[in-house]
Amino acid sequence: MVRKKKEPNRIDDMLDDLLADCQGPEDILGESGLLKQLSARLVERALAGELNHHL
Repeated sequence: MVRKKKEPNRIDDMLDDLLADCQGPEDILGESGLLKQLSARLVERALAGELNHHL
């Protein structure tokens, strides 16, 4: 069985850009790490969208 090579997509490219500045696990998972920042922004945008839709 031959596996197809996964083609990079837009999300993979964005993740590569975001992770380029990370030096270690603390930069990704730490108190002010990338994961926490992304989660906070995602929640903020979802709430703003919900509020706009509601009004």
